[in-house]
Amino acid sequence: MLKSLALTISLTALSSISKAQVDTIFSNNTKIACTVKEITPDAVKYSYPGEDLLNSVYKGTIQKIVFKSGRVQTFAEATSYKTVSGVMDYDKVTITVVESEVKGLYKLTDVSSKAKGTTVFSNQERVKDRAYHKMKIQAAMFGANIVYLTNQRTEGNKYGGYWQSGSTAETNLTGVGYSNILPDYEKFKQLIGTKTDFVATKKFELGASDTDVSQDIIDKPFTISNVNIESGIVLITAQLKGENNNSIFQLANFTDNSFSVAYKHKGTAYNIEVKVK
Repeated sequence: MLKSLALTISLTALSSISKAQVDTIFSNNTKIACTVKEITPDAVKYSYPGEDLLNSVYKGTIQKIVFKSGRVQTFAEATSYKTVSGVMDYDKVTITVVESEVKGLYKLTDVSSKAKGTTVFSNQERVKDRAYHKMKIQAAMFGANIVYLTNQRTEGNKYGGYWQSGSTAETNLTGVGYSNILPDYEKFKQLIGTKTDFVATKKFELGASDTDVSQDIIDKPFTISNVNIESGIVLITAQLKGENNNSIFQLANFTDNSFSVAYKHKGTAYNIEVKVK
């Protein structure tokens, strides 16, 4: 009995030792068993066991590294990103003008927004804030938690005269929505299984000229015909009853009970929440 117990303990210890012969990088939805060679200001360089080839991964996508010594190193770059679980989490979206801050992150969608004052006395800063507000909403609709702002054009109020009409303050923004983590394709496939018929329960809509996002409670069949993955992004071919302007939806996020998809049509962004159970 004692010999058996001692053998079990020894085997467990050997197993633990063998597992600790490599470093482990926790990056997005993956774990990389490797030997960490170097940590630079932008990336972590590593080699796979038994190989000399040097690989690298941007620090912005790494949650932590568990070294074979047992030491754990976390990375502020990844932990600074907030989780966007739905459209109404738009305030958690960060906007940056520094390109290096999105290195290694996943591009989800191009985003743009514009806002215009109602009169020539409109506050220019408020108009600008409204444009940023709309950009964050559009990014959140696709599951992005950071936007790299590529262009901003702001014009102040112009007062008219006898020969010229006036114009109100206006801000136009363009950028790219990114995320440090993508919805897990395999977990999503497990969630829906072989089921194809679902029910869409909520619809968010944000048009180019809208002042804010609108949301409506709906009850419409959502029928999936195919799910595939392209460059890490999960794309769903489906039919939403009564909506004939789109058949390819981008998976934004999902939980154990529901998932949400997004798409654009003629300058308007849409997000659809679909019930699983």
